[in-house]
Amino acid sequence: MSVWRDVIGQEAAVATLVHAVSTPAAMTHAWLFTGPPGSGRSVAARAFAAALLCPQGGCGDCRDCRTALEGTHADVDVIATEGLTIKVEQARDLVQLAARSPSVGRYRVLIVEDADRLTERAADALLKALEEPTPRTVWMLCAPSVEDVIITIRSRSRHVRLRTPSVEAVADLLT
Repeated sequence: MSVWRDVIGQEAAVATLVHAVSTPAAMTHAWLFTGPPGSGRSVAARAFAAALLCPQGGCGDCRDCRTALEGTHADVDVIATEGLTIKVEQARDLVQLAARSPSVGRYRVLIVEDADRLTERAADALLKALEEPTPRTVWMLCAPSVEDVIITIRSRSRHVRLRTPSVEAVADLLT
Protein backbone atom coordinates (compact mmCIF):
# COMPACT_ATOMS: atom_id res chain seq x y z
CA MET A 1 0.00 0.00 0.00
CA SER A 2 1.13 3.55 -0.66
CA VAL A 3 -0.01 7.07 0.21
CA TRP A 4 -0.49 7.62 -3.52
CA ARG A 5 -3.20 4.94 -3.93
CA ASP A 6 -6.05 7.49 -4.04
CA VAL A 7 -4.32 9.91 -6.41
CA ILE A 8 -5.97 8.55 -9.54
CA GLY A 9 -4.75 9.18 -13.07
CA GLN A 10 -2.03 11.66 -12.04
CA GLU A 11 1.15 9.72 -12.86
CA ALA A 12 3.20 12.78 -13.89
CA ALA A 13 2.23 14.75 -10.78
CA VAL A 14 2.91 11.78 -8.50
CA ALA A 15 6.33 11.28 -10.12
CA THR A 16 7.20 14.94 -9.41
CA LEU A 17 6.09 14.66 -5.79
CA VAL A 18 7.82 11.33 -5.17
CA HIS A 19 11.01 12.84 -6.58
CA ALA A 20 10.69 15.81 -4.19
CA VAL A 21 10.24 13.47 -1.22
CA SER A 22 13.30 11.40 -2.09
CA THR A 23 15.57 14.18 -3.38
CA PRO A 24 16.16 17.10 -0.98
CA ALA A 25 17.36 19.33 -3.84
CA ALA A 26 13.96 18.92 -5.54
CA MET A 27 12.05 19.96 -2.42
CA THR A 28 10.73 23.49 -1.95
CA HIS A 29 8.73 25.29 0.73
CA ALA A 30 5.61 26.11 -1.31
CA TRP A 31 3.58 24.02 -3.74
CA LEU A 32 0.59 25.04 -5.84
CA PHE A 33 -1.74 22.18 -6.83
CA THR A 34 -4.09 23.10 -9.66
CA GLY A 35 -6.67 21.16 -11.58
CA PRO A 36 -10.37 21.08 -12.40
CA PRO A 37 -12.95 19.90 -9.86
CA GLY A 38 -12.59 16.15 -9.37
CA SER A 39 -8.90 16.08 -10.27
CA GLY A 40 -7.89 15.36 -6.68
CA ARG A 41 -5.99 18.51 -5.67
CA SER A 42 -6.62 18.03 -1.94
CA VAL A 43 -6.09 14.28 -2.16
CA ALA A 44 -2.70 14.81 -3.82
CA ALA A 45 -1.72 17.45 -1.23
CA ARG A 46 -2.62 15.13 1.68
CA ALA A 47 -0.74 12.24 0.07
CA PHE A 48 2.30 14.47 -0.41
CA ALA A 49 2.10 15.60 3.23
CA ALA A 50 1.97 11.96 4.34
CA ALA A 51 4.94 11.04 2.15
CA LEU A 52 6.97 13.94 3.53
CA LEU A 53 6.28 12.86 7.12
CA CYS A 54 6.72 9.12 6.57
CA PRO A 55 10.11 7.63 7.53
CA GLN A 56 9.87 5.40 4.42
CA GLY A 57 8.73 8.16 2.05
CA GLY A 58 5.05 7.24 1.83
CA CYS A 59 4.47 3.62 2.83
CA GLY A 60 0.78 4.23 3.58
CA ASP A 61 0.78 1.93 6.59
CA CYS A 62 2.69 3.73 9.35
CA ARG A 63 1.13 6.04 11.92
CA ASP A 64 2.53 9.16 10.20
CA CYS A 65 0.97 8.18 6.86
CA ARG A 66 -2.39 7.21 8.31
CA THR A 67 -2.78 10.31 10.48
CA ALA A 68 -1.61 12.68 7.73
CA LEU A 69 -4.08 11.18 5.26
CA GLU A 70 -6.89 11.35 7.83
CA GLY A 71 -6.08 14.95 8.71
CA THR A 72 -5.24 14.20 12.36
CA HIS A 73 -1.43 14.43 12.27
CA ALA A 74 -0.04 16.98 14.74
CA ASP A 75 2.11 18.61 12.05
CA VAL A 76 -0.50 18.80 9.27
CA ASP A 77 -3.05 21.59 9.25
CA VAL A 78 -5.76 21.52 6.58
CA ILE A 79 -7.50 24.83 5.99
CA ALA A 80 -10.83 24.54 4.21
CA THR A 81 -12.94 27.58 3.45
CA GLU A 82 -16.09 27.84 5.51
CA GLY A 83 -17.28 30.98 3.78
CA LEU A 84 -16.88 32.51 0.35
CA THR A 85 -13.40 33.84 1.08
CA ILE A 86 -10.38 33.33 3.27
CA LYS A 87 -10.06 36.56 5.22
CA VAL A 88 -6.92 38.37 6.34
CA GLU A 89 -7.41 37.29 9.97
CA GLN A 90 -7.38 33.62 8.93
CA ALA A 91 -4.27 34.21 6.83
CA ARG A 92 -2.50 35.82 9.77
CA ASP A 93 -3.38 32.79 11.91
CA LEU A 94 -1.83 30.58 9.21
CA VAL A 95 1.35 32.65 9.22
CA GLN A 96 1.61 32.14 12.98
CA LEU A 97 1.08 28.38 12.53
CA ALA A 98 3.78 28.32 9.86
CA ALA A 99 6.25 29.91 12.24
CA ARG A 100 6.03 26.98 14.65
CA SER A 101 8.47 24.11 14.47
CA PRO A 102 7.07 20.67 13.72
CA SER A 103 6.08 18.80 16.88
CA VAL A 104 6.73 15.20 15.87
CA GLY A 105 7.61 15.07 12.18
CA ARG A 106 10.26 16.40 9.83
CA TYR A 107 7.97 19.12 8.50
CA ARG A 108 5.01 21.28 9.48
CA VAL A 109 2.60 21.12 6.54
CA LEU A 110 -0.12 23.68 5.85
CA ILE A 111 -2.67 22.67 3.22
CA VAL A 112 -4.89 25.50 1.98
CA GLU A 113 -7.64 23.74 0.05
CA ASP A 114 -9.15 26.87 -1.50
CA ALA A 115 -6.23 29.20 -2.13
CA ASP A 116 -8.24 30.80 -4.93
CA ARG A 117 -10.55 32.21 -2.24
CA LEU A 118 -7.89 34.28 -0.50
CA THR A 119 -8.87 37.92 -0.43
CA GLU A 120 -6.21 40.33 -1.70
CA ARG A 121 -5.32 41.34 1.86
CA ALA A 122 -5.19 37.69 2.98
CA ALA A 123 -2.90 36.81 0.08
CA ASP A 124 -0.65 39.73 1.01
CA ALA A 125 -0.51 38.46 4.60
CA LEU A 126 0.57 35.01 3.39
CA LEU A 127 3.11 36.44 1.01
CA LYS A 128 5.65 37.32 3.69
CA ALA A 129 5.60 33.73 4.98
CA LEU A 130 6.17 32.49 1.43
CA GLU A 131 8.92 35.00 0.70
CA GLU A 132 10.79 34.26 3.93
CA PRO A 133 9.93 30.63 4.63
CA THR A 134 10.35 29.12 8.05
CA PRO A 135 12.70 26.11 7.96
CA ARG A 136 10.84 22.80 7.80
CA THR A 137 7.47 24.38 6.97
CA VAL A 138 5.79 23.36 3.71
CA TRP A 139 2.86 25.22 2.18
CA MET A 140 0.47 23.34 -0.13
CA LEU A 141 -2.00 25.61 -1.88
CA CYS A 142 -4.87 24.18 -3.93
CA ALA A 143 -6.79 26.07 -6.64
CA PRO A 144 -8.63 25.30 -9.87
CA SER A 145 -6.03 27.08 -12.01
CA VAL A 146 -2.86 29.14 -11.71
CA GLU A 147 -4.74 32.23 -12.82
CA ASP A 148 -6.98 31.92 -9.74
CA VAL A 149 -4.03 32.69 -7.43
CA ILE A 150 -2.32 36.08 -7.31
CA ILE A 151 0.90 36.24 -9.28
CA THR A 152 3.13 36.96 -6.28
CA ILE A 153 2.06 33.70 -4.62
CA ARG A 154 2.29 31.80 -7.92
CA SER A 155 5.85 32.99 -8.45
CA ARG A 156 6.95 31.69 -5.04
CA SER A 157 5.36 28.25 -5.42
CA ARG A 158 6.24 25.16 -7.42
CA HIS A 159 3.33 24.28 -9.64
CA VAL A 160 1.85 20.77 -9.84
CA ARG A 161 -0.83 20.51 -12.52
CA LEU A 162 -3.48 17.82 -12.14
CA ARG A 163 -5.96 16.80 -14.80
CA THR A 164 -9.32 15.12 -14.81
CA PRO A 165 -8.66 11.38 -14.42
CA SER A 166 -9.45 9.25 -17.44
CA VAL A 167 -12.58 7.11 -17.52
CA GLU A 168 -10.34 4.04 -17.55
CA ALA A 169 -8.46 5.16 -14.39
CA VAL A 170 -11.74 5.77 -12.54
CA ALA A 171 -13.15 2.44 -13.75
CA ASP A 172 -10.03 0.64 -12.52
CA LEU A 173 -10.45 2.26 -9.12
CA LEU A 174 -14.08 1.24 -8.89
CA THR A 175 -13.45 -2.35 -9.91
